[in-house]
Amino acid sequence: MIHFIIGIIALGLNCLSGVAADPLTVTDQAGASSMRFEWHVEGPADRCGKACRTWISAVGAITSDTARDFDDFAAHNNIQGATLVIDSEGGSVIAALALGRAIRRFDMTTTVGKTIVLSSNGDEPRAELSPNASCESMCAFLLLGGAQRYVPPQAHVLVHMIWLGDKRQGAQEASYTADELGLVQRDIGSIARYTVEMGGSIELLETALRVPPWKPMYELATEEIHRMRLTTMETDAEIHLGATRAPWRATPEAPSSSALATVVSDPGWE
Repeated sequence: MIHFIIGIIALGLNCLSGVAADPLTVTDQAGASSMRFEWHVEGPADRCGKACRTWISAVGAITSDTARDFDDFAAHNNIQGATLVIDSEGGSVIAALALGRAIRRFDMTTTVGKTIVLSSNGDEPRAELSPNASCESMCAFLLLGGAQRYVPPQAHVLVHMIWLGDKRQGAQEASYTADELGLVQRDIGSIARYTVEMGGSIELLETALRVPPWKPMYELATEEIHRMRLTTMETDAEIHLGATRAPWRATPEAPSSSALATVVSDPGWE
């Protein structure tokens, strides 16, 4: 692994050849909406009846505010054992790892999907799930936070190398200090530890580190998703989506439900 990391750093140094980064293939989180967490009830009501399921949608970029927002959501909702349906372009490395560990502490199930809110006609808002959604960049590692995980065949999981946030657009032309290269090694080590801790395969990180930011993101094939243990369930029938679980509001005196209330310090990796 050490030799592989050294090779990645050497690749970054040897590729300062003046080829401009393609903005279409580099995830740019500038101005991206921070991930939102919302409860949803399955619908239409006449289709699922008393067996309508509930889930929490997690939509948007993982920013330095995301872990704090999740902590606030968890403090006011009963999310223990709930299912988190993710649709995200990725984002902050440090925040993603903190959020993934919080998800595991709540014994949640993670899956990839797009939540489609249905017209309510004045009734209780209902929603349905579409498996045609994307989980990109650090979102793949966030997915590992689930105690149980499921990636639908129609979903897209894409990965690429982490990079300094302020140098994404000119990655091959930029110069890098020794401190910045040190941050590369530190944060790759943090992701490696997290991946093993969550029960994922280190092959996931190795695959991501082969794709520089000036190349299109690499979409994992179904067999890779299974081999890297991004999915632990064979079918969506195994996901209960929190059947009949109702969200609840905590009292103002309720303690914070996780350790994420501290400010997340992020060097800008994305």
